[in-house]
Amino acid sequence: MPEHIIERLKAGEEAAFRELVDTQQQRILNVALGLVQSHELAEDITQEVFIEVFRSVGKFSGQSTLSTWIYRITVNKCLDALRYQKRGKRFAFITSLFRPDTGELKYESAHFDHPGVALEKKENARMLFAAIDELPENQKVAFILSQVEEVPQKDIALIMNISIKAVESLIQRAKSNLRKKLENIYIKRRKHDS
Repeated sequence: MPEHIIERLKAGEEAAFRELVDTQQQRILNVALGLVQSHELAEDITQEVFIEVFRSVGKFSGQSTLSTWIYRITVNKCLDALRYQKRGKRFAFITSLFRPDTGELKYESAHFDHPGVALEKKENARMLFAAIDELPENQKVAFILSQVEEVPQKDIALIMNISIKAVESLIQRAKSNLRKKLENIYIKRRKHDS
């Protein structure tokens, strides 16, 4: 993203804000979607990110790139949304496992589509993102930014406010945890299919 846009944004230039939205909207949506795994919530977060950028661009110090600063806002908005969602949905989750009319246990697979996923089968993508969703928060953020969005590790370190070594460690632990989770799913599937 061209860094010259910062001064135009700080000056309140509407065309600069439109340019920012046009060039960054899909990237922000993809990061949000990877973290919250709900298209509707990811779209809401994307809008909130642009509102925050518009309100706070005057405070942007230039210690990082504009895109790194926007990623940090995106990650923080996603984590806030996930924390809020977890608090409010603990009871709702349990009741959602049962049909309201019969009280019987139900199972509904979540509808999830990520535009950046290039896997052959959506089921594999669903399983992968379900496993990613179970990762600890910091591992999840580092993995999504690194592996899905291809953000350089030095930028991830700035976004997460940790060292590059810590980013490397989080990504390795995330990969290891995902490998274990996906192996278990695969083994269960093979037993079920046989």
